[in-house]
Amino acid sequence: MKKKVGIVGYGGMGQWHACSITGTTYLGSISFQESDVAQVAGVYDIDPEKLKKAAEDGYSVYPSLKELLAADIDIVVVATPNDVHEPIAIQAMEAGKHVIVEKPVTMSCEALDRMIAASEKNNRKFSVHQNRRFDDYYVAMKRLANEGAIGDIISIESRIHGDHGVPGDWRKTVEQGGGMLYDWGVHMLDQQLWMLGYDVDRVYAHFDYLTGIPVDDGCFVDVYLKSGKVLRTEICTYNFIPLPMMYMRGRTGTALFGTWGDDIQVVRCTAWGDHDDILPVKAAAGLTKTMAPRTDRSMEKLSIPLPKTDAHDYYRNFCAAIDGKEELLVTHEQMRVVMRVIMAAFESAKTGNVVRL
Repeated sequence: MKKKVGIVGYGGMGQWHACSITGTTYLGSISFQESDVAQVAGVYDIDPEKLKKAAEDGYSVYPSLKELLAADIDIVVVATPNDVHEPIAIQAMEAGKHVIVEKPVTMSCEALDRMIAASEKNNRKFSVHQNRRFDDYYVAMKRLANEGAIGDIISIESRIHGDHGVPGDWRKTVEQGGGMLYDWGVHMLDQQLWMLGYDVDRVYAHFDYLTGIPVDDGCFVDVYLKSGKVLRTEICTYNFIPLPMMYMRGRTGTALFGTWGDDIQVVRCTAWGDHDDILPVKAAAGLTKTMAPRTDRSMEKLSIPLPKTDAHDYYRNFCAAIDGKEELLVTHEQMRVVMRVIMAAFESAKTGNVVRL
């Protein structure tokens, strides 16, 4: 039987959740298949216009959060501004509902601990919607890393570059948890840590404030793992020529993903010690042998097509976890580490210092 979902907040992501469950088209361009595990049972928003929109879209609407929580609903999806994730999630779990919260799960480690405590006290499932674990390019890169296709991974660079600035809503406000670290950085950090491990040693960060708003319109975060691996996250909204979205170095090769829809490019080293075959090349006003290109016989080049993925697997996992059939894909401890890294990044950007966890 499908789980009944109540959506709190009918803005952009609230509508995305509704469309992804009902199989309707989002913003007239993004299509979904109807969910095999969930159905929308109702919507609540503090904005009457958004409630009107939800009703026009064919959903049952509730005039208050209390009334939605009293309804026959299994799961509450919290898709509100970040500053009210905690109270809504806790109230929902105390009302006996399982809870999915949009990212970032909340705005402090202490708040997250209170949410986890409410989950444990009320025996309710609780997780954060890290849907970008299902991005096709990320799945392909993670597979390469897991299979050892380019050897032991040394470092990953993940980035998103845009040129529109920060969206013009609550994402521009400090109080409601705006800025690029909370908006996109949390996705990139979650992806990288899930790929290479949660043994974080230290964090260093720098923020951009180029557009005259009080939140970061760009963030640069380096995470150093105790294993020696380095995770670099870069999100910018002031780049008119974007750099590759993911670049992964291994002991025996390199993998690169350029932009949405591209194949993954892989170069594998097949003969490391070919120095005698390298000839110096002209490099602008000088010569270089150190940076001269490899010979074709010492490397293998591959183009790997993107796999088909389904972000609704997140819902399938959450519903299976409610039924005791699977463990949660996004666990409490994973959420704790990501939140600790985010808090360390804010501290590092403010002080200019490396922050150890």
